[in-house]
Order: sequence, then structure tokens, then C-alpha cells
Amino acid sequence: MRKLFQYGGIAASITLIAFGTGSIVMGVQGRDTVRTELAREQIVGTPDSTIPGQKVNTGAKAKEFAAVMRHHTLEATQGQTYSQMGRFIDANGKPTNDEKAAAINKQTGKPVENGLRNMWVTETALTTALNTAFFAENVANFAIVMGIALLLAGVGFGVVSLTVLAPSQQREGRHAQALQAAVAGA
Repeated sequence: MRKLFQYGGIAASITLIAFGTGSIVMGVQGRDTVRTELAREQIVGTPDSTIPGQKVNTGAKAKEFAAVMRHHTLEATQGQTYSQMGRFIDANGKPTNDEKAAAINKQTGKPVENGLRNMWVTETALTTALNTAFFAENVANFAIVMGIALLLAGVGFGVVSLTVLAPSQQREGRHAQALQAAVAGA
């Protein structure tokens, strides 16, 4: 029965080490992908941001820049969000949701859209992408940490399986050798 437990422990150890190694590799690759893709966009922090002049090339910087973009959009729309703004612009340049009251574009014959409201659509898409980069980098970091934990657990499980579950004669022989070495060194 002891042999069965020892082999089972060794198999579990190998499995944990394999999953730990895989998790570390996937985490490192995921973090690298996030950082590579962010760098490729060549985003640089604005002077009024918390990262002025710095390249946005990490998840943390992406999150900071997303907050700056939201701030800028709120400034441009006098503090109104997308849902608070009219869809169209009337003849006096005021926002309205009433299609009949909206100014008509002479070229298209359609109501004039509220450009500031459309700016929110763009801002939301971009900040969502930046915040997703922040999230993805943190998931990758978590995968690395969990991989290290699995790797250490696998090594520990292997050590326990090979030493504690070893046949008693082998353990006693090793213990006797260690005792003799300790006595000889004293």
C-alpha cells in the first residue's frame, strides 16, 4: 500500500509541477502580449495626467490614462455623460432628443447628430480597451503567482512522497548515516 501512495504522490507532484510551469509560461506570455500591444499604440500621457510624457505600456498606466480620458471627455461635455446628452443638435446648437426639433443636415437631409455625445462612444470604447489591458495584465500576474505556488507545492509533494513514504528500511538507513556523520563531525 505504501508503494501505491508513493507512486500516487510522485504522479501528483509531476502534475502540480507541470501545471505550475504551464501557468507561469502562460502568465508571462499574457503580460508580454498586453505590454506589447499597448506599446504598439504609442500612447503618451498628457501633461495634465499622472503620467505626463510617459509611454502607456503597462496595465497600470493604461488604467491611469483611461481615467484622464474620462476627465477630458467630462470637461468637453460640461460634466454630462453619454446618457445625459441629447442625440441631436437643434437649429440653435442646443442638444435635443426630439428628431423633429433637430437641425437638418443639408447634404444628407437627416437630423444633425450631437458630436459631443458621439465623442462619448469613442471615449467609452477606448477606455474600456485600456481598462481591459489593466485587468488582463493583473490576470497574467495572478497566473504567474499561482504557477509559482503550484510549482512549490509540486516540489514539496514530491519530497514528501520520496522521503516520508519511502520504505522504513531506506529511511532508517539514511537516518543512521546522518547520525554517523554527525557523530564523526563532532
